[in-house]
Amino acid sequence: MKKRILRSTWISIVMLLTTITILSGCTNVKKRADTTDTWTTIKQRNKVIVGLDDSFVPMGFREKNGQLVGYDIDLARAVFRKYGIKVDFQTIDWSMKETELRNGTIDLIWNGYTKSPARAKTVAFSNTYLKNEQILVTKKSAGIKQAAAMHGQTLGLQSGSSGYQSYTGTPQLLKQYVKNTVQYDTFNDAFLDLNAGRIQGLLIDSVYANYYIKHQRDANSYRELPIGFPKEDFAVGMRKGDKTLRTKINQALSELHRDQEMKQISEKWFGVDNSVDDK
Repeated sequence: MKKRILRSTWISIVMLLTTITILSGCTNVKKRADTTDTWTTIKQRNKVIVGLDDSFVPMGFREKNGQLVGYDIDLARAVFRKYGIKVDFQTIDWSMKETELRNGTIDLIWNGYTKSPARAKTVAFSNTYLKNEQILVTKKSAGIKQAAAMHGQTLGLQSGSSGYQSYTGTPQLLKQYVKNTVQYDTFNDAFLDLNAGRIQGLLIDSVYANYYIKHQRDANSYRELPIGFPKEDFAVGMRKGDKTLRTKINQALSELHRDQEMKQISEKWFGVDNSVDDK
């Protein structure tokens, strides 16, 4: 009996020490992310690492030949071209983006990333460079012309997206009507299910929806419905300790807007100038 008690006590002590070690490690990682300015390191290695979802058209996505293109791709390169720094784009699990940033796997989140109070608790933001909103996309054949028509239907959402936050944070706009939800890693997969009728609606960024639908043969078969969600600000996400990096990005964004290069990038991908200078 005494041996069993001693063994049980020893196991409990080991588990406690392991938990303390893990918590301590997490605290150290967070502290480092919140206090360390990595601009000198980025300059020395001559590379900044941007995390993205490489299926988010037209912000950052891969063409059929595998080439990475998009509005944010062009804009990020234009920003760091001013400092002679190469941009390395790294595909990540979008639902883990803040963790990847905090752990140092990436330096920036730059892929149609929306400012929000929840994200601001762990991430520092650049100035806003583009406006966006969440809209409901349906097939006209479903007969859904307003949010209430989603009563008893299934809605698609992207995991970890600002759309998901809007959906759960303001349930009176859409959630109160929806029976089931399906979360997707990418909007491409969500559109496949929408087209097949496996979901009846898709809550999605307007910039993505407009671009995707415009490039479909049956573009007229879709319906885009504003639901009333607040307008969103797209910005670059970074660690709170990277104050110099934030200043450099903001300076470059302002210069690109003033010199009309941001306008050119916007017109290339959207057909109109959607850029803003939030200096």
